Amino acid sequence: MAGASETPISVEAATLAAYVAGAMDRPLPEAVLEKTKFHVLDTLAAIISGSRLRAGKLGAKYVSGLNGGGDSTVIGTQWRVPAESAALANGMAGHGDETDDSHLGGRFHPGCGIIPAALAIAEEQDLGGADFLRAVALGYDVGARLTMALNYTRPDTARHSTHSLATAFGAAAACAALFRFDDQRVRWVMSYASQQASGIPFWQRDTHHVEKAFDFGGMGARNGVAAARMVASGFTAVEDPFSGKHNLFTAFGDEPHPARLVAELGVRYEIMEASIKKWCVGSPIQSILDATTALVKDHRLKAADVRRIFITMPDDRIHIVDNRTMPDICAQHLCAIAILDGGITFESAHDYARMADPAVQALRERIAMVPSAELSAAVPARQAIVEIETAAGTLRHHARAVRGTPDNPMTAAEIEAKALDLVAPIIGGERGRVLVAVVGQLEQIGSMRDLRTCLES
Repeated sequence: MAGASETPISVEAATLAAYVAGAMDRPLPEAVLEKTKFHVLDTLAAIISGSRLRAGKLGAKYVSGLNGGGDSTVIGTQWRVPAESAALANGMAGHGDETDDSHLGGRFHPGCGIIPAALAIAEEQDLGGADFLRAVALGYDVGARLTMALNYTRPDTARHSTHSLATAFGAAAACAALFRFDDQRVRWVMSYASQQASGIPFWQRDTHHVEKAFDFGGMGARNGVAAARMVASGFTAVEDPFSGKHNLFTAFGDEPHPARLVAELGVRYEIMEASIKKWCVGSPIQSILDATTALVKDHRLKAADVRRIFITMPDDRIHIVDNRTMPDICAQHLCAIAILDGGITFESAHDYARMADPAVQALRERIAMVPSAELSAAVPARQAIVEIETAAGTLRHHARAVRGTPDNPMTAAEIEAKALDLVAPIIGGERGRVLVAVVGQLEQIGSMRDLRTCLES
């Protein structure tokens, strides 16, 4: 038989394949459905906004030059391209900066890869909103569990990029479900996802957020779509990429726990553990800004009041945000801006020119970063302590539960306001409000192509 294997199919492969194959016939619990729509809205807003940033523009330009028409939208344009190309461009726009969502346990940004992949296939196959939402939630489940199963102990010592691996497998699972593949073909999709698995954490050295946008969003989205479309075209593959002498876990795992790949499927929905960012900046800076803005508001703090600032944060993530050259992932820069301006906006977080502002630089010189092993182990994760010395004494705020995380979630009104703020400059306020309303009832939409009028520009 084509694609047959002498290696018995593992419990993990069999369980995952059955779960993916049944996803389109399995309604989401009401709370999961609502949360999934929040992440879809947040991600579409990030893609629309990111379509005007460097990574988004380059991704769109690249796919526009490829041959062949298609049915999938390059968001922020009038173009229709093949599904793989749309997934690539929209994935890069989705992570064109640090606006998109994140998943701490899975150590990746799920929305920027999974949602563009699912949207590209849903448009191509002319599928409805209910199928799309079930595929998205499934993608979060598979992507997060994949990196949990690989079991990288610390993000600063990992040899492979969880941000790339989790997105690719989440996207592949979502697309396989949308094609309504049977168990065997789902396993084949996972085989092609495994062969395309890649990602090295040197993305941290990217100074323009272009390769990083590809690594986090565009690559996984494209590869997940490609894996599913190849199987849809008749490709066969190895029956089980998760077992045998050579497999995904032996190639990529540290001390892998394969059982985590399928643990509590259908019981624990990983989208419920994903975070929507209040601030359009790097995830490790969210708590720093929560603490800084609280001190500014509570004490009417001005830059002239500041003598010294000490920022204590987890020692396993401090390298990601310490004195970076991009404004939206530089902790010292954003802390200074928050004090000078009394807060942070999308524009101020992305203003490269202000990195050379003498007032910003003078305040940055008074900031010291303090790594903390205790905060790395603290629960909830990604806590930060900001201490500001003034003439009147020392002000201190310990941000324990970051706004937008499952421990301190944003309200529906906050999520919608963030989305409107991002999209209004590009598609206008009226169309932005239509987008919010349509996504709020997405499970009732008969065709995902109906969203095009809100996504084009």
